[in-house]
Parts: sequence; structure tokens; C-alpha cells
Amino acid sequence: MHVEQLYTNCLAQATYYIESEGEAVIIDPLRDVEAYIEKAKQRGATIKYIFETHFHADFVSGHIDLAQKTGATIVFGPTAKTGFAIHEGKDGEKIKVGKVTFELLHTPGHTPESSCYLLYDEKGVANSVFTGDTLFVGDVGRPDLLDGIMTKEELAGMMYDSLNNKLKPLADNITVYPAHGPGSACGKNIGKETYTTIGEQKKLNYAMQDMDKKTFIKVLTDGLAPAPAYFFADATMNKAGYTAFDEVVAKAQKAFTAKEFDTEVAKGAVIIDTRTPTDFEKAFIPQSINIGLDGQFAIWAATLIDVKTPVLLVCDNGKEGEAITRLARTGFENIQGYLKGGMPTWKKAKRPIDMIISVEPEELEIDYKHSPIKVLDVRKEGEFADGHIKDAQWLTLQDLEKNINTLNKDTDYYIHCAGGYRSMVAASILKKHGFLRVRNVYGGFGKIKETDIPIQHKKVSKKTATAN
Repeated sequence: MHVEQLYTNCLAQATYYIESEGEAVIIDPLRDVEAYIEKAKQRGATIKYIFETHFHADFVSGHIDLAQKTGATIVFGPTAKTGFAIHEGKDGEKIKVGKVTFELLHTPGHTPESSCYLLYDEKGVANSVFTGDTLFVGDVGRPDLLDGIMTKEELAGMMYDSLNNKLKPLADNITVYPAHGPGSACGKNIGKETYTTIGEQKKLNYAMQDMDKKTFIKVLTDGLAPAPAYFFADATMNKAGYTAFDEVVAKAQKAFTAKEFDTEVAKGAVIIDTRTPTDFEKAFIPQSINIGLDGQFAIWAATLIDVKTPVLLVCDNGKEGEAITRLARTGFENIQGYLKGGMPTWKKAKRPIDMIISVEPEELEIDYKHSPIKVLDVRKEGEFADGHIKDAQWLTLQDLEKNINTLNKDTDYYIHCAGGYRSMVAASILKKHGFLRVRNVYGGFGKIKETDIPIQHKKVSKKTATAN
């Protein structure tokens, strides 16, 4: 028996390859499936099944493409209805793969069809459980992704039953392999490890502690940040079907000259500049949004830009393919192409450029004390509550553009996040909307704390924070 976790940091997502006697199962594959096909080929195995733990919302799964390329059967849990052929599993159903066996455990809560797959080894001993978005390290899946169909309270009640009736009774030594790790928005506060055990989660996971159902529902539904809008689009694609990954990539492989790129921009495409913040700030095409490949690129792109929007890319030479692949993973299918040669091509053509000024925390400290500036904190709610600059205005990056009218173009904004990635994204969005008096703060809050700028540790309501 061979069990391998294939973890993708930029999506905080785990795919699993399990093999026995030349037969393989892929659990929750990414959209670009060639790596799984190649792995099976190198190991002399045949991909027999594709197990999906649920209809994913944060990325487009590769189940359809992988099934078409390998002939493998797609398996979903009970109640799953799709626009393509699947095997709709039954609760307790056992599926043989080589000399090992999987038992499907129907565990609704994150979604109605959510299921876990309990793996028994060659001797018939329960070895590990693949929990999808039902059970994470230190957390469980959010229950609020079926707005208008089921309430979060209804789903949280289902989650309570699933944990107590299906997962908590399992042996403490069974390994837990979840679908996500830290950074994923599919949970409230997922731990840093990418796998765990049932016993550890019984000790440490708040949701696995003894409590009545009413209390559990309140605990699970309290403090949920709004789900990114693209979650609902991706879930629909995973359920109904989507354009083949190879077609999306082929369409996006258009290298534009500066003049051609300008023409495409005039048609209404959004420019995503994928370079690092330090490169972007020195020179960028006006109206560009900087979302660097060195961070959670695809997640932020899909969070901030409608995945159906036509987009154009500016990349460092040779990085275009990576950017296209990562965007396609989160549901972008309308990638128009990229600027051939990147920014050097634009500069050589003597096209207009823009810039963003960045300052060190020490300069922020001086201006904070002696100038009428406004500090704009674009971190998440929990980060802001744990400590923020006194009198800072708080507006999460996710909510920035839709609340842009709460900001004043005559104000000097010094923007920061935790380390500098999100603040440059925010600065580029403000520039795109005509804000000229913006400064990015190098190093973010991590470096700001090393200065004498006064820090507060009290929670501020969203209404108050955005109105300051």
C-alpha cells in the first residue's frame, strides 16, 4: 500500500494518491491532472477511481478531465447530483482497490454530499481517513456555503452528527488526511500541520470536544468571515461541468505586443501583474492590479476579480504558464493572453507607466506623529483584533473595492498588511480607482511592531473601522 499527500501551498490544498497492487485512487485532484497520470505511469499503476469528498468551492477539481483521460470512475457521496457520469456512493459502501478497501462515510455538514473515505490496509485494519472539508487540523469545514438552499445552522447541525457518529468513534491512532491546511478559507482557523490523527483532534480540536448540539451550532457559526464570491462559481463548475483544462490553457497562450495588449485592455480586460511587489512598485501598466505569484496568487485573484472576467497577464519572462495554470485552478476560463516579454516590452515601446511609493516603518512612524496621514490596515478581522495601530482605519483586502467609496481621495493613505504582499495589492487597487496619495509600508505589521508607533489590542467593529 502506498499513500502519498500531494500538497499545493498556494491553494492550501491536499490531493492524495493511494495505490495497491497496481491500482490507484486519486482523492480531490487539482484541475491540472497530468502530474497524477505521470505518477501512475512511472509507478506502473492504473488510476481506477477518482474520489471526491464533496463539491469543492475554493478550486476547480480535475475529476472530469482525469476521468476522460484515464477512464477512471468518479465517486461522490450520497445526494450528489452532477452534469456528468459518476458513481453515487452509499453510506457504508466498501470499494476494493488492489488489496486495500475504502469505506465511504457520509459526513454531511460542510455540504450535504460531503463524505470521508476510511482506508483499510491489506490486513483489513483501519489505517487512515481522508476527511475532505469535514475535519481539518484544529478545525472543521465552514457550514455556510449553501445560502438560500440550507441555512448555516442546519448544516452545522449535520456536522455535529457527522463528527459524533462517524469520526469520533474511530480509533485514536487512525491518521487524518484533510483536504486543506493553513490559509484556506474553507475553515475558520485551520492548524499549520497538513495531517493529524483522530486522537490528536479529540484532544485539541474545539469542534471535537464534548458539547450539546445547540452549543456546537453556535460555536461553529460564530465569527465566520464572508466566503469569497468565487466559491459559489467554482462549486457550480465542479457540479455541472467545465471547459477542459487543456482548452483553457491553449486559449490563454497568446503573446501580445505592447500595441496589441493595449487594444485588448481597451476592450475591458483586467490586467493582473504577477510580479513581486518590489518589482511592481517601480513601474507598472496603469490600471494594473498586482497579485504576485510569490503568494496565494490564485486565491487572491479569484477573491478580488470575478472569475468570468476577461483578464490579461503581465509576468516575468517564462512565468506565463505558471500564472495561467494557477488561475485556471480557481475557475478562470477567460484568460485572454499575456504581454510578450513582460514590462521590458512595455517600457521599450515607451508606453505610459505608473509607480507606487513604499516607505519603511520608521518613516511611517515619523509621518504618523507629525503629519495628517491615515493608516489603512487591510488584514483580516482576527489579525486586526490581535493588535493594530492606534486610530488605524480597517478595511480587509477582500472588502476593499466594494467599499472604496468610504475612502477619501484627498487623504494620504499609508497601507499595510502583515508582511507586504496584500498591502501592495491594495495599493494597486486604490491606484486603479484614481487614488494618488497612497504609500505602501514595507514589512507590514510585523515590522511596524518594532517601532514606537502606539498599538491597540481591542476589537473594533466593521462599521466603526471603515468609517474612521
